[in-house]
Amino acid sequence: MTEPVISARGLRKTYGDFAAVDGIDFEVRPGESFGLLGPNGAGKSTTMRMIGGTLDRTGGDLSVLGLDPGPDGPTVRAHLGVIPQQDNLDEELRVRENIVMYGRYFGLSRSFLAAKADELLAFAQLEAKAKEKVQALSGGMKRRLTIARGLVNEPQILLLDEPTTGLDPQARHVLWDRLFRLKEAGTTLVVTTHFMDEAEQLCDRLIVVDHGRIMAEGSPRQLIREHSTREVVELRFGSARNAEVVAEISGIGSRIEVLPDRVLIYADDGEAALEEVARRGLTPVTSLVRRSSLEDVFLRLTGRSLID
Repeated sequence: MTEPVISARGLRKTYGDFAAVDGIDFEVRPGESFGLLGPNGAGKSTTMRMIGGTLDRTGGDLSVLGLDPGPDGPTVRAHLGVIPQQDNLDEELRVRENIVMYGRYFGLSRSFLAAKADELLAFAQLEAKAKEKVQALSGGMKRRLTIARGLVNEPQILLLDEPTTGLDPQARHVLWDRLFRLKEAGTTLVVTTHFMDEAEQLCDRLIVVDHGRIMAEGSPRQLIREHSTREVVELRFGSARNAEVVAEISGIGSRIEVLPDRVLIYADDGEAALEEVARRGLTPVTSLVRRSSLEDVFLRLTGRSLID
């Protein structure tokens, strides 16, 4: 069996009495796209920083490419590509210069970087912008350049912390396509995100983290199967009446959830559940039958309250 490229056992990071990461176990296999999914403050970025060796762990064991990222941080980082939450490009330099200058930090030769920069600009679809100042790029272009720059050392593992935050839908899909291509080429991806559709699109396997602990682990399909139903019926009776109809729809589906603006019925056959609602003489203002998603799993495991 192929050895994992990342292995964590009882991984912890505490700040005084606060546990940002509270004893988590996980493994990342070579060539897979692995996700850390959770609300803000769940411990995702802290875990990424420990993997990258830029934050010391409080306890537990952590191995990256067979090395401890604490004492072996420089060696580990030489084989990592890191894409931070916020773009940290040098906006005074031109697009191509950003890639070349970053590669020099890894000790790469100018002759190697001349060809590598062209390759990465083509990968990021930025050839036409090579001589532009970074400050002239759109948000999506800056994000693609950040990823291209992070690939200059041909990393075995690419760490992406909230890679599409702030991007419009078109830019997100272009970025997803670039990441799919990397995975097909054999690069291991580790992605933190709080976007459910992104996790479903990008991740072969993921862990759902909340308050520094793992709530669930598996592929998106497995998690939906284990923690939700095949379909969800969304009913709106009006905010004043939603809670009142619960008694009248009791027993329909496997679970009912009342929200301020709608009622959710979790059922394997959404159309049959909707027909049963009508048979009981109830007429919602609007109704919708949809497939269950990772968002349903996420909200069930972590709750619907806002986290500061």
